Amino acid sequence: MAVRGGAWDPRSGPALIWRHPVRGERVSPLAPDRPLAFTTGPRRTCVGVRRGARHTPCPAGAEVSASAVSAQCPDCARLDRSYSVAADTRTDDPRPYDVYLAWFGPELIKVGITAAEREGARLLEQAALSYALLGRGPLMAARRAEAVLGAALGVPDRFPYAAKRGAREAPPPPERRAAELAALHERARALGGLPESLTRAAFEPVHHDAAFHLDRVRPAHGVILLAAESTVAGRIEAVAGPDIHLTATDGRTLLLDARRLAGWPLAAATADAVTTAPVAVPEPAPEGPDALF
Repeated sequence: MAVRGGAWDPRSGPALIWRHPVRGERVSPLAPDRPLAFTTGPRRTCVGVRRGARHTPCPAGAEVSASAVSAQCPDCARLDRSYSVAADTRTDDPRPYDVYLAWFGPELIKVGITAAEREGARLLEQAALSYALLGRGPLMAARRAEAVLGAALGVPDRFPYAAKRGAREAPPPPERRAAELAALHERARALGGLPESLTRAAFEPVHHDAAFHLDRVRPAHGVILLAAESTVAGRIEAVAGPDIHLTATDGRTLLLDARRLAGWPLAAATADAVTTAPVAVPEPAPEGPDALF
């Protein structure tokens, strides 16, 4: 049984999703103080394509690089993006979409869109510490609003992930985040180019301090780089977006990116096992919107 990846539910919190070729999927909650100990298998394989509740396995069972963020081979990635809202190849989606402003750190506020039915799960997945909805409307109206904010106010639609991690370790209080979001929210609502079909939302900030257990986040000694037949063992402290903050059995505070777990078959390790997976020392966040993911 292999890991499909991490997931967030606004009600039940973060979890790992496992997929068995015959028995289907099961969920393992990632709660604070829960032990996490496993050894990776000999190779990482493509997770295939998932659309809604339907999963199509990779026909080639292709191997994926251990260092890749995505757990899809090039062929499955192309198929996935051939009908995707994120890739702008799915423009006929009839669902309503929310336009949001997400706060990740000082001077790190981005604009984005998410299906309204997801009820904020996208913001949890992205590790936004706070956010506020700007409006709701059809997909193309939401896309237009996103573009208008980028052009008129210079609001980006992404940031380097390393910058998000760094800001998470000592965030300002929710009141300050709300004030920064409120100022941008007011400027955005005043723009003349927003689509008429976008219903404006009143400013109502949402904070993820409790969901992410930010009071338990500590500066990390390093980021785990998974490799074949390597072990990770420790205790979960907090989960923010795809990042699992662990206290390893040797006392180190480590980060495990759940996206890099996808595609690995995992075997249980003992709770007192030693972490043998390589660990990279965090580098300073790059300047500007480079190395984005």
